[in-house]
Formats: sequence, C-alpha cells, structure tokens
Amino acid sequence: MTGGCHGGGVAAPAPTEAVRIALVGSPNAGKTSVFNALTGLTAKTGNYPGVTVSRYVGTCRSGDARFIVEDLPGAYSLEPISPDEQVAVDVLDGRLDGSGRPDALLMVLEATTLRRSLGLLAQVLGRGLPTCVVLTFTDELARRQGHLDVASLATALGVPVVPVLGHRGRGVDALRDRLTGWREWPVPVVPPPVEPSERDAWIESVLDFARYRAAQPHRTTQRIDAVLLHPVWGTLVFLAVMTLFFQTVFTLAAPLQDAVESLFALLGRLVDRHVDNPWLSGFLGDALIGGVGGVLVFLPQIALLFLLLALLEGVGYLSRAAFLMDRVMARVGLEGRAFVALLSSFACAIPGIMATRTLPSARDRLATMLAAPLMTCSARLPVYVLLISLLVDPSARWGPFGVQGLVMFGMYLLGAVSAMLTAWLFKRVVDRRGAVLPFYLELPPYRLPSARSVLIAVWDAAKSFLRKCSTIILVTTAALWLLLNLPLHSDADLRGAGVDTGNPAAVSAYVVDHSYAAGLGRLVQPVFAPLGFDWRISVGVLSAQSARETFVATLGQVAAAEDPEQPTQALRDLTHPDGPHAGQPVFTPPTVVAVLVYFAYALQCMATVGVIRRETGTWKWPLVAFGYLTGLAWVLAFLARHLTTLFLP
Repeated sequence: MTGGCHGGGVAAPAPTEAVRIALVGSPNAGKTSVFNALTGLTAKTGNYPGVTVSRYVGTCRSGDARFIVEDLPGAYSLEPISPDEQVAVDVLDGRLDGSGRPDALLMVLEATTLRRSLGLLAQVLGRGLPTCVVLTFTDELARRQGHLDVASLATALGVPVVPVLGHRGRGVDALRDRLTGWREWPVPVVPPPVEPSERDAWIESVLDFARYRAAQPHRTTQRIDAVLLHPVWGTLVFLAVMTLFFQTVFTLAAPLQDAVESLFALLGRLVDRHVDNPWLSGFLGDALIGGVGGVLVFLPQIALLFLLLALLEGVGYLSRAAFLMDRVMARVGLEGRAFVALLSSFACAIPGIMATRTLPSARDRLATMLAAPLMTCSARLPVYVLLISLLVDPSARWGPFGVQGLVMFGMYLLGAVSAMLTAWLFKRVVDRRGAVLPFYLELPPYRLPSARSVLIAVWDAAKSFLRKCSTIILVTTAALWLLLNLPLHSDADLRGAGVDTGNPAAVSAYVVDHSYAAGLGRLVQPVFAPLGFDWRISVGVLSAQSARETFVATLGQVAAAEDPEQPTQALRDLTHPDGPHAGQPVFTPPTVVAVLVYFAYALQCMATVGVIRRETGTWKWPLVAFGYLTGLAWVLAFLARHLTTLFLP
C-alpha cells in the first residue's frame, strides 16, 4: 500500500467521501512522525514538547479508501488549560469549523511513558469513537530494559494496538492497512472509569495484564543532565553553545557566501556584456542581480542557522534550555513554556506567537506575544551579516573567537534580554497580581535526530527564504529600481548638471541621487537624520516594512550602481554627496551601530502584526506592539549612535 499527500496547515472540512481520522496524543509522543509517515507530508517534528500548536491535515490512501488525517496539538488531558489543548478537545467534540466529530481516532501512546499516557487514553475512549492505539518508541523501551506484551495490551484495552516507529517508517504499512477496517475496530466492553482514583486502578490493571515493565532511567541522559541542568554549569554550557553556534554560522558559511557572491558578480558581467538595452540591462543587473541576488547571498547563513537549530532540537537540548531558563523566566513573572515560545521566534516571530497557545494564562500569552518580535528572527540575519561585515574586519579576533561571530551573538543576546524585560513589563501592566502557574515540562531522553527530519527543517527554511525572495522581495526590489531610476534624464540634462556622460559610474550616481527614491528618502530625512541615516538608508528602512531583507536588497541596488564587481566595498566607500556631511562616509561605525539597534527593535513585519491581531482578536494589541517597538527602536538607535561616538570615530 502507498500513502498519498495533499496540502497541509489547517484544513477545511473534509470531503464527505473521505474518512476523517484524528491523531491524538501527549506532547512529544511521536504523533507528528506518525502523521508524516502516513501522509507523506513534512510537518515539523522535534525532541521537545509544543512543536504542534495547530492542526495539520493531510490525506492517506489504503487500497481504494481515502482518509483525511488530522494531527492535533499534544494534550496531557481532555480537561484543557491552554488554547492548544482546547483545539484538541473541540475537534473531538465536533465544535470546530462545523465539520463534526472525526470518524475515528488514532491514539498515540509512547511506550516509555505508558503509565502517564493511559490517563489520556481513558478520557479519549470515553468519547465513544472508534479508536486504534498507535504505540511508539517500543525500540527505546527495549533498549532501556523495559518490557510490554502488545497483544495483551490490546486485550486489556479492548481496542487494536499497532506498534509504529514513525521516524523509521516501521509498522506504517500495517497501520495503513488497519485503517480500512475502522468500522470494525473493537471497542471496550466497559468504558474506562471517569473518577480519578478508579481510573488509577484501571491503569494499574492494564499495565499488569500487559506485563509492562517500565523503562530504566536513561543513564546517559542522567549523566549529561547532571551538568546541563545545573544552575551554574548549565548556564555556562548554554552560553558556550550559543557562542559556538554563531561562530559556526560565520566561519563555515563565509566560503559559501563568497562563492554565491562570485556567481552573482559573474552574472552581472554577463548581463553587461550581452544585454544592449540599457533599461533591461539595468533591471537585470541592478534590480535582480544587485537587489534580489544581494539577498540570496545570505542563503548559506540561513541554511546553516536552521541546520544547527534542527540538530539542537532533535538531540533534545532545547527542552533543557527551556527548563534552565524557567528560573530566569520566573523572575519576569513567566514560566518555561514562555521561553519555548520565545525560542520558536528565532526562526520567525509568527510560529513563536502561535506557540503561546501552550500557555495556560491569557495574560502570559499576551505578554509573550508582545515580546516575541524582539527575538532575533531569521529575516534579521541578512541585515546583521551585512552590517557586521561593514563594522568589523573579518580577520579581527578576540582570543580564539572571531569578533564578527561575537557581535552576532551579542545581537541575539540583546534581542533575548530585551524580549524578557519587555515581557516582564507587560506582565506587570496586564497582570498586577503576578502569580506564576506551576510549570510542567517533559524532558525527553537525548536522541540522535533522523537525517530526514533535519533536512526537512533546513529545506523548509531555505524554501521559505527563496519564496520570499521570489515574491515580496522581488516585487519590492522592482518597485525600488523604478524609483531609483526615475525620472529620466537626457544627455543634455546630464551635461547641464556637469556630469560626464561618458562615465557610466558618474551617470549612475547622478541618476540615483536625483531619483524619486532620493526624494522620498529626503522627505523622511528629518525623522532619521538624528540617527545618522542618509536618504539611502532611510529608503531601505521604509522598504523593510514589507520584509526586513529588502533593506539588503535596497543597499544591493545602490552598491550595484556604484560598483557591481565589489558591492560590499562599494557600500564601505559610499559618501554623502551633499549637505553638512558631504564627502564623509555614509557607513561610519556609529551609523552602522544605530542601524543594527534599530533593526533589533523595530517591528518590520506586517505578517507578524496580522498574527497578533488573529491571536488576540483585536487591533488594539498589534497597534500597541507596532507603536512601542517603532518608538523604542528610534530612541535606542539614537542613544546607541551617540554612545558609540564617544568610543569610536
């Protein structure tokens, strides 16, 4: 049998001819791996709780039958305390989307934590829907000297039980075959008891009948956790891991970035050589190669960043980081689950904001949502890499570490600290009582992540980056190219302005400096002049409201117009053409620091604004977020510029 897949994300109601199967289970039980194996989709998996915070939907075929498979958010109980658990309950009760209850359920139980998982199963069986148990991590149970008789477990529960290793694809065909007979799945003769003490007795009787022997503690995990969860040594290891993380991003990606940059320089030369039409040559050379190509140069850093994040997630280190940071989060009135949401914002603020659904407290969710945009997302990475390369010499070192990597780590640390302080402030404003709910976070054993899950994470990030380059950034860059090249200037106009028409660089510089874009930049100049921004930086900041990466594309076009062979050097050599700073470099150290700080704080992502609106159900809080972050960015960039002036020229 083969499984097919179509679509993903949140599904519309299932077609009437398809059978709806819902995947239910505790966080980190392997639900999403089973979902991917059944449907062929690539939903994100991770070795820590809270990865799935919304419904993922795909299709699966077994013979002639077609099934709609829904991966529900993980839940420890059907008595919900957070929005993601409420989603699972609403689906099971048929209260979501008007699509009714699922036709059948696949209840995913982790063999190593079977005692805890049976409590949720008892509640699920009480819903009266046809149910099949999917037993995961049986291989790990055996490795840790545990034991379980699967046939006896099925007899004790009164429902089918199918062992599956989703990440390896074992047992998936048997599970897919089992789906075809969902109407004949046996049901318990007597439903599990509802009263807690009776339910506990039922769990013990099931475990005894199945001859269950719990897995021994994972000795390697215990030894490692003795260090990584220590309040002192664990914190030092965390800082060391993050330092090495960013050193690796700069060191390993640099040769790849140089290769990509050389490729685009070659393409630029080919355009100059073979395209005679000046407008087409300018569009291809400046807009596409100089603008979009200037952003694509940073694809190696994006891919490497997500590769390292996927490895840390898959191994299980990030859940330890959340546990370790619970002490810090408690000081700002939040809990470790909020750190998991903030950690998700390293990739993008949108999944980070959605991950706040795991928080039981509405006030905690709001405080975390308003802080999440301060975490350094991947969209800031190209901006940071470009600006840091202008600020710090690549050969500069501090001991064994490259200074560029240390500055990058400092920017990420600045975002994290700022997010926590902001969360503390909003927590104090919206919840003066400051009560912290008990924090429960499962620490899974350390596991080697599958190559497939790691490659999926890297490919999804790269694909998202490429999609943004081919849509938002391309459209914005094309519009900027027009603004940078209009109005048209005749040769007579140029000669009248004292421009040597035989010098392409001089002509290009004059056209850009007298373009509509220059006029727009000078219009907003009074706002950004105190930060040291000239009109070109100001236009880049405005364009970044569509996507932060377009700031790089804007400067890429300017650099391509100045010197297409060495765009980075062209930016270093860029000077003010007129005004009180005429002849002085545009990118002085104080100005670069100010731009870095501005991008660290400004909310330049309309998609994030839209998600805050969706999650809060009102425009009040997204407008608050946009207003306070924009104001904070300006003030702190102003202070950073003037403080830097005291120490650097």
